[in-house]
Amino acid sequence: MNHNIKRLERIAAKKNRIIIGLMSGTSMDGLDIALCKFSGEGLKTKFSMLEFATVPYSPEVKTRISEVFAKRQVDFEKLCILNPWIGMLHANMILQCLKRWKVPTTKVDVIASHGQTVFHAPAFQHPEENINATFQIGDGDHIAVKTGIITLSDFRQKHIAKGGEGAPLAVYGDYLLLSDKKQSRILLNIGGIANFTYLPKGQDPSKVFVTDTGPGNTLLDQAIRHYCPGEYYDKDSTRASQGKVHPALLEAMKSAPFFKMPFPKTTGPELFNLDFVWKAQQQVGVSDLSVPDLLATLTRFSAETIAEAIRKAVKKENFEIYLSGGGAHNPLLRQWVKELLKLDSLRTTAELGVPGDAKEAILFAVLANESLCGGKTDFGKRARIPSVSMGKFSFPG
Repeated sequence: MNHNIKRLERIAAKKNRIIIGLMSGTSMDGLDIALCKFSGEGLKTKFSMLEFATVPYSPEVKTRISEVFAKRQVDFEKLCILNPWIGMLHANMILQCLKRWKVPTTKVDVIASHGQTVFHAPAFQHPEENINATFQIGDGDHIAVKTGIITLSDFRQKHIAKGGEGAPLAVYGDYLLLSDKKQSRILLNIGGIANFTYLPKGQDPSKVFVTDTGPGNTLLDQAIRHYCPGEYYDKDSTRASQGKVHPALLEAMKSAPFFKMPFPKTTGPELFNLDFVWKAQQQVGVSDLSVPDLLATLTRFSAETIAEAIRKAVKKENFEIYLSGGGAHNPLLRQWVKELLKLDSLRTTAELGVPGDAKEAILFAVLANESLCGGKTDFGKRARIPSVSMGKFSFPG
C-alpha cells in the first residue's frame, strides 16, 4: 500500500484529528485559518476550535485576484499563474500561523482548503449549456508540498457532479454541528452573498433546507471600493447610516429575475455587481445618487431580500435565527433584518459554540473530517442536497 494511503488510514482511525480549515470568500479581505480538533463523525462529531486567525490580503493580492474575479473574459495566463501562486500564498500563511501558535506541522493531520472563488456559474446564468459550474483557485498540491500536510481542496466539484450547484456547502457542517432535537434553527450567514440553512427540530436530515438569498455585503463592498478609493467596506455602516433609501431604485433591483426563481438557488458577484446597480439606476433615472443614499439603498436591498427569502421558505414554523459572517458587523443591516423579521433579538452562532467570523473555515474542516471517516448522512432529494463526501486529496510527496 502507498505510504500516503497508509497515513490516511491511520488518521481516519485516530480518536482525535487535528484539521486546519481555510476560507477566503468573495470579499477578498483575507484568509480565515481555523485550527480545529475533531472526534467522531456525523451527528456524533465533537469539535473544538484551538486557534483562529484572519490573515489579511495585501493590496497587491487583492489587485491580482480582482483582475480575474467574476469576469467573463480574463487574461488566461494570469489565471493560470494565479492558481499555484494563491496555493503557495495560503501555504505560507498557514506556516506563519502555526509558528505563531507554536504548533508543529507534524501535529496537524490534514488541511481543508476552500480556495479562492474566481467564478460561480449556476446553470440559469447560461441556459444554452444547462450545466452548473464553479471555479476556485489555490492549488491543493502546492499547499500540501509547501506545508508537508495532506490537503483536501476543490470541495465544490463533487457537489455539482451529484446534481447540486456547488453551494452553499455550509449546510453539511451546520447540520452536523448545530442542529438540535428540540429547537428549529435558521443559520443565516451574511458574507459577500447571503445564505441560510434551515434546521428543523428533530435532526431529520431529509427536512434540512439551504439556499442563497442574494447579495449580502458584496454590493456594499464594491460600491465603497469604487466611490471611496482606499476603503474596502462601510465600517460600522457609517456612510449608509447617513443616507436615505431610494424606494424606486430598491424596487428596480428587487425586480431582478433571480428573486422570482424557485428555491434552492445560488448566485454570486457575477450577477450582483456594480453594472447591475448602474443599470437599475439608469432604469429609474437616479444615476447621480449620493454615495450615502446609494449605500443605504444597497443595505436595505440586502436586508429585504434576506428577510423575504426566509419568510417565503419557512412559513409558519417557530425558529431561532443565528447570524454569522461579515454582515454580523454591519449595525444597520442587522437592525433592518431584525425589524423585517420582527425579532426581539438577532443572536449569533457564537452562542452555539461556533464563532461567526470563523464559522465557514470551521465548516470546511468538518467536510474534511467527514471525507476521512464519515460521509454517511442521507439528506434525501427534497432540497437537492447531495449526500456525498467532498474534497480532493493532495499528498505532500
